[in-house]
Amino acid sequence: MRKFVLYFVLALAVGMSLTACNDDKVLYEIDPNSLYSRLGGFDAISAVTDQFLANVAADNVINARFAATVANPARLQLLRNNLVDQICEAAGGPCRYKGLNMRAAHTGMNITEQEFNALVADLVAALNRFNVPEKEKNELLGILGPMKPDIVGR
Repeated sequence: MRKFVLYFVLALAVGMSLTACNDDKVLYEIDPNSLYSRLGGFDAISAVTDQFLANVAADNVINARFAATVANPARLQLLRNNLVDQICEAAGGPCRYKGLNMRAAHTGMNITEQEFNALVADLVAALNRFNVPEKEKNELLGILGPMKPDIVGR
């Protein structure tokens, strides 16, 4: 298991070095009161996402679902970029999520409630690691939570 996590972290680091930011961010004035700004912007969202992915890789409840992605640096980088863009856009930032919608991305996966809850716990642990305040944490979870019906049981 330790070896798996080590390979995951190494693959993530290599992938991170391949991109400075996720494709074409739209240039516009960022609202300083937006969740994006309160979270700390792109770099902070990227750091939380990297920790989140490391948490997932170490989580025995769900890490098997990500084994093929972790083993392929290009797939891991795509997952990371999509997560960063999705969180960034949802929080009111300049990123644009270009991945599949959640229903299409998870159809046929039969994700359980337990697996979904484990993923949320891994995200919360990443937010806690970076001392994200409760207000911002709850606001982000409130934005992402409604995706659950499109993910669980599909």
